[in-house]
Amino acid sequence: MPETFDLILKGGTVVNHDGEGLRDIGITGGRIAAIGSLGGALAGEVVDCTGLHLLPGVIDSQVHFREPGLTHKEDLETGSRAAVLGGVTTVFEMPNTNPQTTNAEALAAKIAAGRHRMHGDFAFWVGGTHDNVADLPELERLPGAAGIKVFMGSSTGSLLVEDDEGVRAILRQTRRRAAFHSEDEYRLRERMGHRRAGDPSSHPEWRDVETAMSCTRRLIAIAEEVGAKIHILHISSADEMPLIARHKDLVTCEATPHHLTLAAPDCYERLGAYAQMNPPVRDAAHRDGIWWGLNQGIVDVLGSDHAPHTREEKEHEYPATHSGMTGVQTLVPIMLDHVNAGRLTLQRFVDLTSHGPQRLFGLAGKGRLAVGYDGDVTVVDLKRRQTITNGWIASRCGWTPYDGVAVTGWPVGTIVRGRRVMWEGDLVTPATGEPARFTETRV
Repeated sequence: MPETFDLILKGGTVVNHDGEGLRDIGITGGRIAAIGSLGGALAGEVVDCTGLHLLPGVIDSQVHFREPGLTHKEDLETGSRAAVLGGVTTVFEMPNTNPQTTNAEALAAKIAAGRHRMHGDFAFWVGGTHDNVADLPELERLPGAAGIKVFMGSSTGSLLVEDDEGVRAILRQTRRRAAFHSEDEYRLRERMGHRRAGDPSSHPEWRDVETAMSCTRRLIAIAEEVGAKIHILHISSADEMPLIARHKDLVTCEATPHHLTLAAPDCYERLGAYAQMNPPVRDAAHRDGIWWGLNQGIVDVLGSDHAPHTREEKEHEYPATHSGMTGVQTLVPIMLDHVNAGRLTLQRFVDLTSHGPQRLFGLAGKGRLAVGYDGDVTVVDLKRRQTITNGWIASRCGWTPYDGVAVTGWPVGTIVRGRRVMWEGDLVTPATGEPARFTETRV
């Protein structure tokens, strides 16, 4: 009696714990049921993947989808549409919405809004504040929670926790790995005079390297004091890499495609405020330093920090311009282009976008192509040459800093729990997104 599966991905190069090799993948009931030669098996659907690479579903652990409250520039549907069109199967969305995600009710509302409306699977970061410290042990264990996120700079209202005592109180409560935006708010306030009206290239002068270093030093010292696990988001400077390397027992970190790809002053000359991010894109020496950290194994994950704003918001006069750019849809093609250029291996890309998030955040059933795991697969054509355009971008804001950039390596398919969600640039399955599961959350 031949084996029977719901879906067979046939004849692709599977990239997993065994390395790379030509294998078939059989998926049943949303989970991987077999990997190998499945020529005699039957399936409800067989997809020919000859010439393609089958990667564990890409996980983007830092996106801002702006819902609720800021949906004029993005919402959970449009943001997740952009994600799956770019080959991303799971996203972790950030808490700086309106209302902020700082309590159980706000988290539950986001999960309800995302279920079967988002095109891929999802989790939500819960904001750690001065006001909800006592609730953090419960909040970080709620189903659908990615963990606790703290803004030490670049936020407003109660989400900003700039003081050491506030951070210390939060880290005394957390047991999961808490994530941090590490910029020193005190120094940012002191240096506001370094901003030059109408000149976005002054953004990294205002938010200088010491702004990042000072905060990261403080954060690591507090984590050591209380014995907490921390994750530093969007590293922007070469200087932070050796510091983090000395404290890998407690500290993990993220790099972003824009900090690995763009560099000042060129990006500000070409893109103006469309290159404006927090923390900022710096010069090529810092970009090279982040690559050094990535190649030395100091960087643990890649995240897009997808943070869309409308053209109107980006075209005010600096510094009234908004910081942030799209990124979830371009993460895979931009980084595959780096793979083809020899800057990192395909195995390292998989480690940064699948295995890494699974390890760091305790994802259950995701991050690997292995029997028993969710049938999440990112299907890519490593040889395809394609040009990224604003017209391809599904984000509501409709632009990318990579408009007109030709890349080698392209997402062909996005498979979430055994369903082909995207294939050859088209959405082919209605939205069936579900909350991701974690080993450390309460079920």
